[in-house]
Amino acid sequence: MLNRLTIKNLAIVSSAEIELSEGFNVLSGETGAGKSIIVDALMLLLGGRYDKTMLSYGETNGFVEGYFSFDDSIKEILNDYGVDCPDGEMIVRRKFSLDGKNEIRINGIAATTSMLKSIMSNLVDICGQNEYQILARKKEHRIILDGYCGAELSELLALIAAKVKYLSEIKKNIEKIGNASDRLIRLDMLKYQIEEIEKANVSMDEEIELLEKRSKAMHSEKIRASLESSSSALDSENGAIEKLHEAIKSLYSLHSFGSEFAELYSRIENAEIEIADISATISDLMRSSLLDEEDIDKIEKRLAVVRNIKNKYGALDVLDKKLEKLKTEYDFLSNADEQYQLLQSEKEKCLDELFDLSKKASSIRKKNAEKFEKDILLELSTLGFKKPSFSIAFADFPLREEIENKIGSNGADDVEFLLSPNPGQPLLPLIKIISGGEMSRFMLALKVVASKYSSAETMIFDEIDSGISGNTGLEVAKKLAVISRTNQVVCVTHLAQIASMADTHYYIEKSAGNDSTSTTVTKLDNIGILNEISRLSGSEGISSVSLKNAEELKNWAEDYKKTI
Repeated sequence: MLNRLTIKNLAIVSSAEIELSEGFNVLSGETGAGKSIIVDALMLLLGGRYDKTMLSYGETNGFVEGYFSFDDSIKEILNDYGVDCPDGEMIVRRKFSLDGKNEIRINGIAATTSMLKSIMSNLVDICGQNEYQILARKKEHRIILDGYCGAELSELLALIAAKVKYLSEIKKNIEKIGNASDRLIRLDMLKYQIEEIEKANVSMDEEIELLEKRSKAMHSEKIRASLESSSSALDSENGAIEKLHEAIKSLYSLHSFGSEFAELYSRIENAEIEIADISATISDLMRSSLLDEEDIDKIEKRLAVVRNIKNKYGALDVLDKKLEKLKTEYDFLSNADEQYQLLQSEKEKCLDELFDLSKKASSIRKKNAEKFEKDILLELSTLGFKKPSFSIAFADFPLREEIENKIGSNGADDVEFLLSPNPGQPLLPLIKIISGGEMSRFMLALKVVASKYSSAETMIFDEIDSGISGNTGLEVAKKLAVISRTNQVVCVTHLAQIASMADTHYYIEKSAGNDSTSTTVTKLDNIGILNEISRLSGSEGISSVSLKNAEELKNWAEDYKKTI
């Protein structure tokens, strides 16, 4: 459950902290006071999209933070994401800034938006205005029904998903083989590529070596002139070697006068040997630097071959791997006729299994759909619907020969919810239901049923009372109270009937100063609760008995909760 919500610099909420109870939490306030901002904060914690316009004006950063507690089943899910929660407690913090960036941390560990959505979907279920739009999408109907079907279906769907993945791999391999004509064309291409690479026989560092050779060839005259000058300075008459030899002769006569002279003699003798070796190396380089036009042409041609291979097949340091890959594909396609038949046979076998598994999944769905329809109708009948009709429509199940194009990781069922709010009206898709009040009540009926099988401990209702009043409001209040006995409920409301059911009530108020506007959240005491119920009923300040009426409504609600 959500124990605490902290908000900093979100829209007109500069700072707020809300301690929530485990039962029925109500948030109310005047229109425009900032109730939607509290919902926005909750949505951010659930992985909703952040926009920099959400940041309070004039601020550079802000955050929302939720402190949650949960049972061991959620711990296992968190462990899968590498989040350690040994005490069954979790802090989700989402920090945002003026540049539009935001940072998500779960118990201090960095997380992505998709990771946050996945984790929070197991903790919190939200019912807001956008949920009505979601219900307009048929695929959501199947998801809702599948949740109702429970473990029996989920285990079967896991098998189907694995089979669908395997089928995809088979089809990819079949596609690689292609038809006979395409295969021959591909084999010719592979053969040409393999022969071209092998004939080129390019080494990993050859391009660098060739570029170095070409540079030497382009500057051969300068190199030769420099080498000749160096050779002359070292080995010509009166050159360095001759002078060193004279120095050696002069020092030789000093051997007997001390070790320092012997050491000096040894050093200059070694220098003569080194200089002589250098002179010999220069002579060798002078001979090797004699490149003619034919040598230069060979370098250019070889460099063209190397670069052609590089441009066609990629970096030279991975050329061996590329060649091995081409050879593997060539061997595979060379024996493809037999492989093609094996793959086709395996594909048909997989489709047979998927067809059977999907029929079983469809059977489970249809069996549970009947019970689901009855549960929904029962809830609708207590929410002001006069003889409503509700049905889950299944499209014709595909034939075996159609299954390849119809199968998905969730089977092959096409499911849609149909509703007739009033007697005499035909069953219609939910998108055709115009009344906001009808959609609100239908959504509540779904949530009442869902609360019995959902893993989410916290359920958030954002203005579920839209288009609802009178006795229907009382029934909605009862339903929310029933849910709050097994799930934590957080409800934004305008209805006095719903507010009267609160275990904990928060009042959201907007105040304007000279240069700023801010929203505050206050936990109401008993008197404050009665005053707010009176305000919501529309009689505050008008009738002298409005507070007494509020007290009677609150007492009725408290008595009702004792019967749940």
